[in-house]
Amino acid sequence: MAAMRLRLLCCVLLCAATACTVVGSACAQVATLSLWPSGNPEPGTVTGPEFDPSKDSERLLAGRPVVRVTNVTHPMLSVYTPQHAANTGAAALVFPGGSYLRLAIQAEGTEVCDWLTSIGVTCVLVKYRVPEDGHYPENVADLEDAQQAMRLTRSHAAEWHIDPARVGVIGFSAGAHLAVALSTHPEFQSRNVPASSLDARPAFQMVLYPGWLSGPQGTVNPALQPTAKTPPTFLVQAENDYTAHVENALIYFQALKQAGVPAELHLFAEGGHGFGLRPTELPITHWPALAETWLRTIHMLGAAGQGIEGREAASRQRR
Repeated sequence: MAAMRLRLLCCVLLCAATACTVVGSACAQVATLSLWPSGNPEPGTVTGPEFDPSKDSERLLAGRPVVRVTNVTHPMLSVYTPQHAANTGAAALVFPGGSYLRLAIQAEGTEVCDWLTSIGVTCVLVKYRVPEDGHYPENVADLEDAQQAMRLTRSHAAEWHIDPARVGVIGFSAGAHLAVALSTHPEFQSRNVPASSLDARPAFQMVLYPGWLSGPQGTVNPALQPTAKTPPTFLVQAENDYTAHVENALIYFQALKQAGVPAELHLFAEGGHGFGLRPTELPITHWPALAETWLRTIHMLGAAGQGIEGREAASRQRR
């Protein structure tokens, strides 16, 4: 009976997972757009509606219900904006994780948007195609969706009150792998997608408990080799992450250093995998504060409390 009640609660949460999730949250959902309104670049093999595939043993995270979704055949982006006076003009695409089989759309999605909007950053939550047979480079559907989401975001920059030069990406687990793929290959041209003049390169990337970044013999995955054009990077992982393993962050950080890319690495003894932003007693819980400081360090955020009007006024004064 308890398991049935939990499943019912998760179904309700799945229906509400596109809303700002904190009572009194200083954000508003302003748009939901299809990535491919004329149809996906490749024919899909998935049938049936979207649903939450979580087992009963997976339905709690840090003592609270968690919502996942699979059978995503119509990829979308949902835009959440901060209150206008608090808007810094920065934005971030959010890629939830889930092994490219499902998406942790709440704990690594809408809850991330609550945090981003609280610090004045517009959140663009990307619901990319899952499940897929493999991932980049063997399967390019994920990178196509990521590129399209970035280009759509920049094309709507004026409407959504964001600075197109300050749009980054945040990814978790498989979503972290996708963030790195986009940061490494923003100019990738799929044979099934028309060429675009809009830039898909992120201004920064935040990579949390990533998978598939390490290659053979302790080197970085050759498909994700960073270059001098890779954006500034913020990495977080736990030493006791036995799903993705801490070597992914260590090896990727070393590759970034060798490529001359500014990078900040935070490793914690405990935290496991998939912790998102759920508060616990562990120090890793405080990574969002470290990330906010880093965003200010790389000049993606303005001074505390400086809204977009202030940035525009300052720009006019400089001219």
